[in-house]
Formats: sequence, structure tokens, C-alpha cells
Amino acid sequence: MTITHLKEGDKAPAFEGIDQDGNTIKLEDYKGKKLILFFYPKDNTPGCTAEVCNLRDHYQELKDKGFELLGVSADTARKHQNFIKKFDLPFPLLVDTEKETIKTYGIWGPKKFMGRVFDGINRTTFIIDENGIIEKVITKVKTKTHAIQILEEMAAV
Repeated sequence: MTITHLKEGDKAPAFEGIDQDGNTIKLEDYKGKKLILFFYPKDNTPGCTAEVCNLRDHYQELKDKGFELLGVSADTARKHQNFIKKFDLPFPLLVDTEKETIKTYGIWGPKKFMGRVFDGINRTTFIIDENGIIEKVITKVKTKTHAIQILEEMAAV
């Protein structure tokens, strides 16, 4: 279920929020760098844990290719801190309890889970280039192999 209105070639919407430690993070902080901006439903759930651990395990490889990583969910700073500590995550997680960035990127909406439809965060990754342009939108995220998926998608660009 793809719901984002954003597509490759679009200017990435500006955002500003705080990370797990209360540091302000803005899209413009990544100017001149490639950013993997990944949205995920919830800390400490099986799919989300698989996704962040896979990104963690390939973090150096992604950094070596010039990527910065930033995760976003609607969890609180305390939940993000615990998630980062528990799984030794080397990248920041943006706190978006008000869902401002989530809605700006168009990934809040209907989801299906176990036959039930409800509103939530649709797991989506945006690859944003050095100039703030969306290079890739990944809506069918492979949680267990997401880093490899990103690298393969970017090799095809």
C-alpha cells in the first residue's frame, strides 16, 4: 500500500525535530551529504528491530559509500534511547510523536495487518542526494536485508 505523494526527482520536504538525546536535527544539516531517511512503525517490534539491526550491521559499508542514516518513528525520546542502547545503533532516531515529519513525507495512512486495516506509519525509505533531491523511494522495504536493498537500488540509479 503505497501512499506517499513524493517521488524520485522531487525536492525532499524540509523537516526539523529532535533526536533521542534532544539534539535538533534538520534536513539542511545533511546538505552536501547523501541521506538514508527511513521511516519505521515502532521501536522494539520484530520487523523494525530486524530493519535497524541490518542497517547497523552494514553501517560502515553505507558510510563508506557516503551515506548518513536517520530513522524516524512516532516513538518518544526515551523509547528511542532504550532501542539504541539495546541494539547498539550507531545512527540517530528522530522523535516524531506529533507525526509532523511522518505526515509531511506522506507515509501516515491506511495499513493492513492480520486482515485488519488501520492508520499507521507505512515503512518507507527515502534516499536523498547532496542537494536535497529524492533519488529513490523504497516502499517495499525488506527488513532483514534493507542495507543490501538500498545499495542495490542505488547501484541501479
